[in-house]
Amino acid sequence: MDTLQNMRAFSCVAEAGSFTAAAVQLDTTTANVSRAVSALEAHLQTRLLNRTTRRIALTEAGKRYLLRCEQILAYVEEAEAEASDAHARPAGQLKVHSMTGVGQHFVIDAIARYRKTHPDVTFDLTLANRVPDLLDEGYDVSIVLASELPDSGFVSQRLGITYSIVCASPAYVKANGTAQRPSDLLNHACLRLVSPVIALDRWAFDGPDGQEVVNIATSPFLVNSADAMKAAIISGMGVGVLPVYAAIEGLRNGSLVRMMPSYRSQELNVYAIYPSRQYLDAKIKTWVEYLRGTLPEILAAHQAELAAYELKSVRIAN
Repeated sequence: MDTLQNMRAFSCVAEAGSFTAAAVQLDTTTANVSRAVSALEAHLQTRLLNRTTRRIALTEAGKRYLLRCEQILAYVEEAEAEASDAHARPAGQLKVHSMTGVGQHFVIDAIARYRKTHPDVTFDLTLANRVPDLLDEGYDVSIVLASELPDSGFVSQRLGITYSIVCASPAYVKANGTAQRPSDLLNHACLRLVSPVIALDRWAFDGPDGQEVVNIATSPFLVNSADAMKAAIISGMGVGVLPVYAAIEGLRNGSLVRMMPSYRSQELNVYAIYPSRQYLDAKIKTWVEYLRGTLPEILAAHQAELAAYELKSVRIAN
């Protein structure tokens, strides 16, 4: 028995004053309305309406039950309107996960800019270097770095590509020299970035001769944050691999220099992952669309700046 539907039929009969008028309002037959009210009375084991051939009247129990029905149906209508509005208008809280580096360098700023046009959306942001379980942990969107994604059944949107470069401080290079190719790194103090998406001791590079791999057996320093790695490199502790987005500011201000300019490492895709495409909440849809519209341009601009920086360095050297 559809109790909610029967409650609607009963309320409509009470308001309209007849089964026939209620049937017209509900776009059904008088017999269906009569059956719905009878089924409700049988379920409650209580008479709600006194019926005669000329009119109907609420019983005392019917009057009390009608008040409750009206309250319940009003709550249901409000909930339905709210859910439909969520599909149409961005509002409410977005629970977002992002890997730490991309979150600190891109996502927080993107949230600030997105909210200028969608002020009714609030954010609960978690930064963590892992791929979460969206359903178990309740995230609406996860932003991750990966070479490729496992088959999870979730929807993913590729937002762009980033890669890493080898950096050191000017003081370190002056004291220890530079590296021209991956095998040269074995003669340097290599600082290792702990990450769920890259190997700790196997550094792979794409260069003029294809892919080259060097195994870094020992390290004076391990850390799980790109910004912390950047600070360690600037302090002169050694050589490290940094994502372009983490290195670009240091290259601009001269606190970092790039080693092995012909090589890049750890090319990774940036993905936005969310549970479903069907009946997508407006705040999720507009947030992902905003990232798709802005993040690729920012990543491309950083890479273009890096290329210009390297061209300038070559001209100075020549």
